[in-house]
Amino acid sequence: MSGPPLRPEPCVPQLLEAMRAVGSGLGPHATLERICATAIALVAAERADIEVLAEDGDGFADFVHRGVDEETARWVEPIRVHGEVFGNLYLGDKRGGGPFTEHDLTLVRVLATEAGIAIGNARLYEAARQRERWIDGSVAVTTALLSGGDIGDSLRIVAEQARRLSGAAAGIVLLPAAEGGLEIVAVDAEGPLDALGVIVPPESEVVAELLDGEPVFVEDAATDPRLSLGADLTRDYGPTMLLPLQSDGRVVGSLAMPRARGERAFTETERALAVQFAAQAALALMMAEAQRDRERLAVYEDRDRIARDLHDLVIQRLFATGMMLESAQRGSVAPGVRDGVGRAVDELDVTIREIRTAIFALQDDPGEVPSELSTRVEREIHMASVALGFKPSLRVAGPVDTVGEPTGKNLVAALREGLSNAFRHAGASRIDVVVDANVTLPDGRPGVRLTVADDGVGIPEGGRRSGLRNLRRRAESLGGDSSHGPGSGPDGGGTTVVWQAPY
Repeated sequence: MSGPPLRPEPCVPQLLEAMRAVGSGLGPHATLERICATAIALVAAERADIEVLAEDGDGFADFVHRGVDEETARWVEPIRVHGEVFGNLYLGDKRGGGPFTEHDLTLVRVLATEAGIAIGNARLYEAARQRERWIDGSVAVTTALLSGGDIGDSLRIVAEQARRLSGAAAGIVLLPAAEGGLEIVAVDAEGPLDALGVIVPPESEVVAELLDGEPVFVEDAATDPRLSLGADLTRDYGPTMLLPLQSDGRVVGSLAMPRARGERAFTETERALAVQFAAQAALALMMAEAQRDRERLAVYEDRDRIARDLHDLVIQRLFATGMMLESAQRGSVAPGVRDGVGRAVDELDVTIREIRTAIFALQDDPGEVPSELSTRVEREIHMASVALGFKPSLRVAGPVDTVGEPTGKNLVAALREGLSNAFRHAGASRIDVVVDANVTLPDGRPGVRLTVADDGVGIPEGGRRSGLRNLRRRAESLGGDSSHGPGSGPDGGGTTVVWQAPY
């Protein structure tokens, strides 16, 4: 008696080839694609689907569809990694319309075992790559903080690396504010974020936890009642990590990494790596602070020596020279000689007064920030005049001393950058500085504008633009802008830099 023709079953070589195909790569999503395609070929299915559980078991971390869902699936096998269910493999619609056989089930179980190993390896590989990226980011932050550059630029690098590594919509650095709480001092975001200078009050529950050294993980920043940054700052953000910047038990600030609303939550691995990154950044901040303290001490010692030399040597010699000239003036009978000697004595008196002013300035604490912006601007002008060999002119207009601290602090830094560029690159003989607080910005907000014009050589074609980029970043981070154009020399020679921001 003859029966229906036997269907040839896949042989061992075909199964081995399927297993080899499944394990031939390391990318997690690509591995899922190969598993899906291999399963379809192995049991002659028309449809397949793989759904991979998230690390915490809540929802799915990844999936690959080949036209199947739970309603149309004919058969399902769990995929396990180290004994735990990793995800589900769905197969449906046997080619030719027949049912799946026990032999098919056996083959797919073998494939699922190999798939679990392949997915586990892919996950380990991706975790290793993640750790490598975070380590590289930590090295970049440490290098920036210890390079001796501007601390504001270094903190922006911390924010930039945190955002890039975590896949967040923004990276935000907060440091303790003078009046308590935490102040946003650096921001790197995908879009404009007017957050610099915003202070999270000390009574905030989140601030208390962070200053106690506890990380805070938020599922939805827009609705979480613990966040009191203001709706305008949190309304677009969902899952958020807020981590203390702490090292050796000392908290020096905080680091926030919010994702956009609707984005997936941070995994346990991402949280652990971010905590390690924050600890490394805190250590680098403390080392940079210690380095600045040593440099400041060296500056103090040098300033004291210079002040002593000016007082003990230069002023005494000038004073003695003035006395000799006065004696010569009294003994001279020629009116022209007496007048000339008198003018020389007057000039010496003026010089002595200027040197004494410089001595008092050298004895000031450079770390102490005056409260009034006009005083800080005048101080920058005075300090620059020593290196330049002449004193830049200064014109102040409007209520400059009402400018808020975030804008004022960045304006002083922009002035320092502009004067430094004029000294190092322009070869200028004249610099005119204007600070105008009567400005209305294009969006209607009141603003302050800094203008630094020189008569130097101008900006050469192909020359470095790092200083101008720093000025622009400072302005844009506050909601302002910066530009440059012809200078104050003949025929527009030199450079004029314009920097403005709201206050």
